[in-house]
Amino acid sequence: MMRLDDPITAISGIGEKTAALYHKLNIFTVHDLITHYPRDYEEWRDLVPIGELRANGVHAIRGMVISAPQTLHIRKNMTITSVRVKDASGACDVTYFNMPYMKNTLQAGKQCIFRGRAVLKNNRMVLEQPKIVSPHDFEKNLHRLSPIYPTTKGLTIAAVTKAVRMALSALSFDEDYIPEPMREKYGLCDLQTAMSGIHFPTDKEEMLTARKRLVFEEFLFFIISVMVMKDMASREVNDCPMMRIDACQDLIGKLPYRLTNAQQRVWAQIEADMCSTHLMNRLVQGDVGSGKTIVAILAMLMCVMNHAQAAFMAPTEVLARQHFETISGLAEQYGLPFKPVLLTGSLTAREKRRTKESIVLGTCNIIVGTQALIQDDVDFYNLRLVITDEQHRFGVKQRETLAQKGLQPHILVMSATPIPRTLAIILYGELDISVMDELPANRLPIKNCVVNTDYRKKAYQFIANEVAKGRQVYVICPMVEANEEIMGDQPVLENVVDYADRLKKELPSSVRIDYLHGQMKAKAKNFIMEEFANHQIDVLVSTTVIEVGINVPNATVMLVENAERFGLAQLHQLRGRVGRGKEQSYCIFITATGQNDTMERLQVLNKSNDGFFISSEDMRLRGPGDLFGIRQSGQFQFTIGDIYQDAGILQEAQGCAQELYAAYLANGKVPVREHEAFWAHYEECVSSDVDFVNI
Repeated sequence: MMRLDDPITAISGIGEKTAALYHKLNIFTVHDLITHYPRDYEEWRDLVPIGELRANGVHAIRGMVISAPQTLHIRKNMTITSVRVKDASGACDVTYFNMPYMKNTLQAGKQCIFRGRAVLKNNRMVLEQPKIVSPHDFEKNLHRLSPIYPTTKGLTIAAVTKAVRMALSALSFDEDYIPEPMREKYGLCDLQTAMSGIHFPTDKEEMLTARKRLVFEEFLFFIISVMVMKDMASREVNDCPMMRIDACQDLIGKLPYRLTNAQQRVWAQIEADMCSTHLMNRLVQGDVGSGKTIVAILAMLMCVMNHAQAAFMAPTEVLARQHFETISGLAEQYGLPFKPVLLTGSLTAREKRRTKESIVLGTCNIIVGTQALIQDDVDFYNLRLVITDEQHRFGVKQRETLAQKGLQPHILVMSATPIPRTLAIILYGELDISVMDELPANRLPIKNCVVNTDYRKKAYQFIANEVAKGRQVYVICPMVEANEEIMGDQPVLENVVDYADRLKKELPSSVRIDYLHGQMKAKAKNFIMEEFANHQIDVLVSTTVIEVGINVPNATVMLVENAERFGLAQLHQLRGRVGRGKEQSYCIFITATGQNDTMERLQVLNKSNDGFFISSEDMRLRGPGDLFGIRQSGQFQFTIGDIYQDAGILQEAQGCAQELYAAYLANGKVPVREHEAFWAHYEECVSSDVDFVNI
């Protein structure tokens, strides 16, 4: 019997070479594979008369080959093999790229079922790279949903599908850790049904049933972890309250701008927390540019003036370095008693050793870094304040580990991810929430437009003009690489690699273009982001990996391709990469679909730059019907759940978590009998190396 913790090579047909491809997708074990859920589904629909083919859709036709196959050599390593196919309603061309052997199959007079994407070329309908399907296989798959998995170059959807089938057939899900009474109360299917239904559903209803169970489970475990953290935090008494420091007010008076009312309100809350007899556990939530950093600086100043150390953890090395430079610059400009150091993974062994020594000896009092701060060999002299930036990028364990580095430190987390308060109370349940809902008066609002693909040429010209002025540009694509396999009825998705090549042809040769995506090694990603930050790159083509992690005030244009594929909140978060400097900034959302509901949703971004309004609209406009096509919101990296689309399930899971945890506490933290399996599984997850709530 196969085990969930078995390596991926335990599955027949996956050797070391293929395993290396799975590793690129962070799939190392059988558990990783079966929780590598489909990102979409493809429905096999009825045969379409050739005369009714529509461009950009995936269709199946039955037709007769009426011309001898022709193979043209377009250029080196590129051939096109084509035939003409007809039925009673009309005719179309069928073409194959780099498949010259197809001429042996496509003989004139042969009847075939072709299934592929239709495109319009020179006023002729063309079916590109279609699969030839037998009548038996077509009938068998008709109206079924086929999974579309995230893949990488060299690993096909068919290969992943086969591996998942083999894994599920070899695993046993007889023991379900969510007891039957609980499943009945919340309308959840059992685990085996869920795993089968999410990967290989017979219809949409079965898939939604499976998905609800898995989303509910993921939210449930996360919320209980938050409750445990809150319970622990509520018992932590601050034996050494800090003293209010005049230096903080002096710094506020020296700043070349006046703090907004929101900044003053939030700073007063933080100051009161740090001076109270209980430890601070506070979230500062506000849009990009609302002034969270200066509030964090004030908190660090108060900490340092009380003879203690403060740690500032950022999600990326580039952002950590930028925060370090900001803190160092302010210290020099205003004579602040900061002694900052930077600790990141890219430092040399000698640099790391010296930095760690200064931290444990207390010769530095501000420590800025990435996850390197939570390594076992990093010890602090007197850590009393822990600040994490974009905290949803860190798992519960990571935040806990850093907090345990000090003797009862205050916790301040910051996020530029405004979400509706009803959800924030659940997701940040262990924290007090402060909201910065006001932007400084000198901020220029970003100008937005939502357009279709016909606007691309104008957009490219606009980009060229901005670059000529010395500005920089982001271009966002939903895919890393091209995937030649059929991908459902959605429009073709733009990918980073090919798009960067396209821009090199479309834009002047003087424009420096590069690309970035999450599958690159950390060193390569940091290098590209540093190059962009230092204006060695003019146009950066990227996936959403740049959503947080880089601050480039010189960037004035954000162009998002396939905007219909993203939630509004994530698009707003991406938009926050521009508008950080003094120059007017612009955001261009290009959509490949003209559907009314899609355009209505995207027009929200045209109407407002207010993240809190947009997040509320995202929750209102998203729903189960939007499951196909809209990507994960990106704000909380749940494996399958989405806080907007699944807001109702999130609230149900909260009710269940409260019930479970109340029973747990009432029994002296001994699991009640009917919940034993659940708590045993929870403890197993918490003690494992995998951070199952790695948000």
